[in-house]
Amino acid sequence: MTDTASMTVNRTLLRKPNADYRPREYLTEAEIERLIEAARKRGRNGARDSAAILLAFRHELRAQELCSLRWSQIDLRHGRLHVNRAKGGIESVIAWARATRAAAMQGASPYVFATEAGTPVTTSWFLRMIQRTGVAAKLPFQVHPHMLRHSTGYKLANDGHDTRSLAHYLGHRNLQSTARYTALAPDRFKDFWKD
Repeated sequence: MTDTASMTVNRTLLRKPNADYRPREYLTEAEIERLIEAARKRGRNGARDSAAILLAFRHELRAQELCSLRWSQIDLRHGRLHVNRAKGGIESVIAWARATRAAAMQGASPYVFATEAGTPVTTSWFLRMIQRTGVAAKLPFQVHPHMLRHSTGYKLANDGHDTRSLAHYLGHRNLQSTARYTALAPDRFKDFWKD
């Protein structure tokens, strides 16, 4: 007699490496500008969507941090933004960029980015919006929200900001999390040889 009881098979979804989907995990400043411009022109919520992209990029916000952002976290008068970090990151108060201040328009909702019903937008909305906007911007590869955060890290590292300051700005508790951004800084070896 054979045991015909069903066996549970551990089915693990195998995901390809990121390099199979796109050549890099960050966008250049020119690509960010194209993304913002495409968002501005898409649909009736273009101002909100372009402001969300700009805010996520300028202030290195994760999707969860952006979607749960409340007006009470923003001090428009003094130009400060209190960021409640996700993933156990260090909370911080950072300078609220002038360009971002102009892009954000306070409505009746306590949330900075809200639906027409006044509820906060969701991380799945942000993912879909970024993906669709990337297609509309004719970017050569698929984009996702966390690329905006990586773009900030690489941009600031390329501008010569030190790793410790960059780690605090990004809310990293561990400097090794930040080191990836300084590894690609093009000028880091420029003074090694003086011929």
